[in-house]
Amino acid sequence: MENRKYINIGMLICISVLTILSACNSSNQDKTETASSYVLPDSLLHSIQIDTVTDVPYSSAITLNGRIDFDEDHVIRIYPMVSGIANNIHAALGDYVQQGETLATISSSDMSGYSNDFETASNNLIIAKRNKDAVNSMYKSGLSSAQDSLNATVQYNQAKANLEKAKRILENNGGGTNGDFYVKSPMTGFIVEKNITNGTAIRPDNNTTLFTISNLNQVWVMADVYESNIPYVKLGDSVNITTLSYPGKVFRGKIDKIMNVLDPESRVMKVRIVLSNPGFLLKPQMFASVVVNYSENKSMLSVPTQSLIFDNSQYYVLVYKSPSDISICPVQINGTKGDRTYISSGVALGDKVIATQALLIYQALND
Repeated sequence: MENRKYINIGMLICISVLTILSACNSSNQDKTETASSYVLPDSLLHSIQIDTVTDVPYSSAITLNGRIDFDEDHVIRIYPMVSGIANNIHAALGDYVQQGETLATISSSDMSGYSNDFETASNNLIIAKRNKDAVNSMYKSGLSSAQDSLNATVQYNQAKANLEKAKRILENNGGGTNGDFYVKSPMTGFIVEKNITNGTAIRPDNNTTLFTISNLNQVWVMADVYESNIPYVKLGDSVNITTLSYPGKVFRGKIDKIMNVLDPESRVMKVRIVLSNPGFLLKPQMFASVVVNYSENKSMLSVPTQSLIFDNSQYYVLVYKSPSDISICPVQINGTKGDRTYISSGVALGDKVIATQALLIYQALND
């Protein structure tokens, strides 16, 4: 009697398990059965886009921290060339200046000396010319020798050379003839650094710049590459750059230089991207996010990103064979690039997938 009781209980447990398994199988087959009974209306068929599962080279991306910097190939730093006192500053930080424009005036005893040398050389040339003309005239009249004429010509040429030298020194030091040194811009661009004010004492042995000029038509983006990311960064890789100032704008460029050394403190390697800067939107010292797109030596299936449906923590696509044969297929995604998403499982090469209005059709299949 006791054995029969245990047998009956065991049979009840088996029947219960079979019932539960049957219910689960029925639940898993619901979508397939619904899909087989659904027919896509002609009106919807003509308005949707159907794409193909393709095999494409696999590429991925890494994000680097970066900073906008000057294009050092188009930057000029102005250092003091004479000693003196700054008495008139004509330009401010951020000003746009033209080549040759005066930026500051410095009262300088050095310039007074250069100016005096120039005036002395000018007077000496006048005297030497008069002497040469007089000796040549006397030589023609037989009142002086050929040697006297030659000596006068040599003295004149020497005086002329001395004047050219004094003039060149004066011009190289601002060209002022009243004891003032004029700091002039050597290029057209923005003043991006300024270290001079009225009353500043200037010394030529000071290595601090007076002004730094950059045209900002191009800027550099310097990005930090950590050791673990070095294998994925190569010369010529395309990058997308965003900044906090312009969150909706993407600046595109390519890596044009890899520094190949690590900073001993930060343990990062620098890479450089050169960007054109129309409208001067990018400012030096701005922080930037640099997304580097790189390719791997493999391919992977891909579908249009808009064909994906996310439901109950799972991605699906709708595989289309005919208006009455549409399957809901769970897929595993492996990254997105542009308007395509890589698929690691769930579809086959050449499958047709519904690329537009997929969610609407998915809901109809599940009703």
